[in-house]
Amino acid sequence: MSVAAPASPPARATAREWTGLAVIALPCMLYSMDLTVLNLAIPSISEELKPTASQLLWIVDIYGFFVAGLLVTMGTLGDRIGRRRLLLIGAAAFGVASVLAAFSTTANMLIATRALLGVAGATLAPSTLSLIRNMFLDPAQRTVAIGVWISSYSAGAVIGPVLGGVLLQFFPWGSVFLIGVPVMVLLLVLGPMLLPEYKDPDAARLDLLSVALSLGAVLAVIYGIKQVAEHGPDAVSLLSIAVGAVLGWVFARRQGRLPNPMIDLRLFSLPAFSVSLGAYMLACFVMFGIFLYNAQYLQLVLGLSPLHAGLWSMPSAGAFIVGSMVVPALARRMRPAFVMGGGLAVAALGFGMLVVLPAQDGLAWMVSSAIISSLGLAPVFTLATDLVVGSAPPERAGVASAISETSSEFGGALGIAILGSIGAAIYRGTMADAVPAGLAGPAEVEAARSTLGGAVALAGQLAGSTGAELLDAGRDALLHGMRLTAGICAAVLLLVGGLVAVRLRTVGTGGASSAGVEDASPPATPGAAALPER
Repeated sequence: MSVAAPASPPARATAREWTGLAVIALPCMLYSMDLTVLNLAIPSISEELKPTASQLLWIVDIYGFFVAGLLVTMGTLGDRIGRRRLLLIGAAAFGVASVLAAFSTTANMLIATRALLGVAGATLAPSTLSLIRNMFLDPAQRTVAIGVWISSYSAGAVIGPVLGGVLLQFFPWGSVFLIGVPVMVLLLVLGPMLLPEYKDPDAARLDLLSVALSLGAVLAVIYGIKQVAEHGPDAVSLLSIAVGAVLGWVFARRQGRLPNPMIDLRLFSLPAFSVSLGAYMLACFVMFGIFLYNAQYLQLVLGLSPLHAGLWSMPSAGAFIVGSMVVPALARRMRPAFVMGGGLAVAALGFGMLVVLPAQDGLAWMVSSAIISSLGLAPVFTLATDLVVGSAPPERAGVASAISETSSEFGGALGIAILGSIGAAIYRGTMADAVPAGLAGPAEVEAARSTLGGAVALAGQLAGSTGAELLDAGRDALLHGMRLTAGICAAVLLLVGGLVAVRLRTVGTGGASSAGVEDASPPATPGAAALPER
């Protein structure tokens, strides 16, 4: 009776891979910065280019639309032509589009260049994450690397507003787009020297119909969700979501029939992949949903300036970085399911603190809540990403990375739409009788009944106690919606934490099953679960 030789341990990363990780972190940090600095430049852009309300909305949103719609396509393309090659192509395109955006002379030109930035930006996340999957074969090292990858996004969110504010203080609005040029030049110089090339040697030709279906499905659903969040449900937004859902169904049916699908649906049969993906999406759901209320509370309830509100948001970003970096130490002592479940419970505590948020003098309470929530969510983002990417075979790392980031986009959009709609409905219901019809013009009254910003603007026009009473009513209405929404978030986090702890209890770092019950056959590569036969 022959005995199988023990599997050799996976190769450990060297100084070259760790230096390459620093290079990989650059475009990730820039991606996050690009999302934050534009908001600071909007007033200057509005003054110089004079966009219409619709054009201004597209300037802000079109980047995210194209990123979300093309992530899966770019992940598949990277698997085919090479992840490093796609990353460098995307970096060059991002640099060129950044220069074009910086020197845009019309609103339509800026919309077009922002769309090009979105196409180029869609190459960054799947390329960088899939490179990490292949550079760091040791599961423990890969967890550390993904923690650094996650932290680079948080670092960009911290640096972006500060750097953008300094640039706008001394230079025109286009300077915020030029931030990306030296970063991308550095990536183009160092990338070929430090980043290895990986691709699927058996990759089939990209199916253009699948590309069109996936792009149409994601764009239609994300657009519909954003419209619901901004204007409430109407025929156009609901039709857009329905069209996207139908296109997604057709896309999934096509993938099941193709011999070489763009997305291998068998990935979703792996608990490490599907459960982690769901946890990641719902973590983004609650995090982005509560962002809507945090900024309003700091500025409109506590009366902080935008600069001070931004500065007080930095401790939570710092806590997220700290939480991401301590995950590897925790993962060496505990199974991912329990680290993630415990993190979700901690995050639920942070959200639960907002249920009893004080109406006045609540700054320290809210900042503490945000720090606790960030510390709890950081392990979820790191380990869920690690499990999603680690459970897929190395040759499919690109598309697995893209699916992971697409779920993040969907989760954030759903959080803004659903949780924002709940808060808006509560606010409108509370303020319906608090703003009498004859108090001001119809437009001002409707604005005050719709948002706290409108109530603050109207209160400033009213004399005596009337304005103060209106302002107090608006703040109470916002707080009521915020507290209820925070309670919903805490309940969702506790439910997901329990599900993760139960469903992933036998899964080790990187997606490998300790009990062997999840996998149909032994994995061919350490950390990668084997897919069932088609």
